[in-house]
Amino acid sequence: MKLLGISGTILGSKTAVLVKQVLDEVEKLRANVQIEFLDLKNYELQFCDGRPTSHYNDDTQEVIKKVSEADLYLIGSPIFNGSIPAPLKNVFDLVSPEVFRHKVMGFVANGGTYQHYLVIENQLKPIAGYLRCYVAPSYVYAHSQHFNTNNEIIDTDLLNRIQKLATELIIMHRGIEKTKRKGGIK
Repeated sequence: MKLLGISGTILGSKTAVLVKQVLDEVEKLRANVQIEFLDLKNYELQFCDGRPTSHYNDDTQEVIKKVSEADLYLIGSPIFNGSIPAPLKNVFDLVSPEVFRHKVMGFVANGGTYQHYLVIENQLKPIAGYLRCYVAPSYVYAHSQHFNTNNEIIDTDLLNRIQKLATELIIMHRGIEKTKRKGGIK
């Protein structure tokens, strides 16, 4: 099984820190999971305009391929002005919805106000629903105060929630795969 953690921004580093922390917790579970980290900051993505995948630049094709090959997802997003950033939305637009169908998706997000957690509920979860993903019941929202000046997580409650999310992702994926093998999900 392949877990793809996506840092869905080209700005800042807190989102990547959150995603990596969850991926590290999955690694500690020794769950026999291949883990890959995709930081959109390292790619020159072209905007989705409906052309065939082969007509996009190499970076865009590589991101589409990585997302398409994953079995489950951890999506990280900063919250800017009460919404997800364009690069993350662009990834959802570039990849065919069928790629995500019946796969587990979990979320981490960070922002400067405590109310921004609502973006997970009101934007990210509905996108996952449209894509027919199974959404992990827990998600992690981090406020700027949960990090020190080096962007290291310093809040123990946040670290506990990260650990819980990592466990849920694996448990959900295994349960769904077991059901698929028995012919219950097609």
